[in-house]
Amino acid sequence: MDRHLLSIVLFAPLAGLLVLLLIPSSNRTLIRVWANVAAFAGFLVSLPLVFRFDKSAAGFQFVESMDWIPSLGVKYAIGIDGISLLLVMLTTVVGFLAILSSWSAIDTHVKEYYAMFLLQQTGIIGVFVALDFFLFYVFWEVVLVPMYFIIGVWGGPRKLYAAIKFFLYTVAGSVLMLLGILTLYFQHYQQFGFYTFEIAELMKLNLPLGLERWVFWAFFIGFAIKVPMFPFHTWLPDAHVEAPTAGSVILASILLKMGTYGFIRFSLPLLPKASIDQTIVGVLAALSIVAIIYGAMVSLMQQDWKKLVAYSSVSHLGFCTLGIFALNPNGIAGSVIQQINHGISTGMLFLIIGIVYERRHTREIAEYGGLGHVMPRYATVFAIAMLSSAGLPLLNGFIGEFTILQGAFEANRAWAGFAVVGVVLGAAYLLWLYQRTILGQVTNAKNLHLPDLNLREMAVFLPLIAWAIWIGVYPKPYFDVLEKPVQQIVERVRPGYYQAGTANARAAAPHSPSAALEGGSR
Repeated sequence: MDRHLLSIVLFAPLAGLLVLLLIPSSNRTLIRVWANVAAFAGFLVSLPLVFRFDKSAAGFQFVESMDWIPSLGVKYAIGIDGISLLLVMLTTVVGFLAILSSWSAIDTHVKEYYAMFLLQQTGIIGVFVALDFFLFYVFWEVVLVPMYFIIGVWGGPRKLYAAIKFFLYTVAGSVLMLLGILTLYFQHYQQFGFYTFEIAELMKLNLPLGLERWVFWAFFIGFAIKVPMFPFHTWLPDAHVEAPTAGSVILASILLKMGTYGFIRFSLPLLPKASIDQTIVGVLAALSIVAIIYGAMVSLMQQDWKKLVAYSSVSHLGFCTLGIFALNPNGIAGSVIQQINHGISTGMLFLIIGIVYERRHTREIAEYGGLGHVMPRYATVFAIAMLSSAGLPLLNGFIGEFTILQGAFEANRAWAGFAVVGVVLGAAYLLWLYQRTILGQVTNAKNLHLPDLNLREMAVFLPLIAWAIWIGVYPKPYFDVLEKPVQQIVERVRPGYYQAGTANARAAAPHSPSAALEGGSR
């Protein structure tokens, strides 16, 4: 069972899709029930990964490897470490909740809609578990197709424009990334005499700095568009605004993390010389800081509820990329935890928007006001999601931002100083949004009789709220799971980092973010 556990997790949504195809399109109720059962089963089969994962072990676990296309050196190789474990669990949890949230929102082409989501689940999980570059690229491209149709078929008035823009942007980045992959592939043959796409084998390459830089920028375009980093972010607001609610949830919570995961899994370990190049690090840190402040300031100006949250993602993901390129344990661990946090809090915010949109069919902030009087449960859930996203202590957002800021401060104090501006602006646009929509008197008679959250809608939010509180109150398990893989990445990029800093680390241990947060949790 353990030998093939990861394959079961990977292909469980696909198995659910195959059964879904056998259900008559006219039986919408059965389609909805089965899609939710299949998504929940995908979550259940992923739980053993958590319980059987050995956080003290270095390297990948649950590894499966077999020849796929031997003539090209392609293998079906999958495995997870602590980083991919957290992202796989985020995918199975949020994927199920996104499908559950769609119960009453979709009434056309219902079978095809759920089929796209189940296909996408397999593609996303595949990206996070692939240990072969060819396999990774296949899953990376597979993810594009369902999201294109989810936006283009079930989206808003400008859905085709948004879907095509999303597809073209991502394909352009993917092609450049493919050139970088092929460069490593042929360089490996020149140095070792055989072709392979295996990540572990490609890490044995010794490339000149100039070539590493070229490959780094090729990867950068592919990953930066997916994040999306400034100035490659312009496809994101359009995609979010036009996508159906569940599409926005998956896009923000999971798809954007494919870009940050690519930097951590591939750019840093495979290209260590380029990754510590001062020019490259300076450019990426600057772009991250611009994204943090720019995204927050643009969010302040938005009149469309959904567009505000979309631009907030640009700001929040700027923190994640800044943490990665701080190139120290605090920055990288904080980045991964903040990716999970963003998936939880922004997923909740998009679900919150979807609920009022289903009831009122408008996302204009000016159309709302005083909803707390009419929908008290809704107002409470919104408050938790908003404070989680703003980084309130004892909620998940604080843990990630605190750790990233400490990592950024360690790397360059100016980075941390600029990033703090984004934290303040983030609190400003979220609190202002809450005040305009929830507080005060009911300003529009159309809102007087809106129904509050029903049981199904509460069931969607409760797991995310519980997860946000768990990370905020007791983050120790997350830091423990990330310790070994982060240590390996830092040591790969900055050899001797831990040995050189052992004495200082011992002296500063009580003040490290994980220790301080654990101590506060106790």
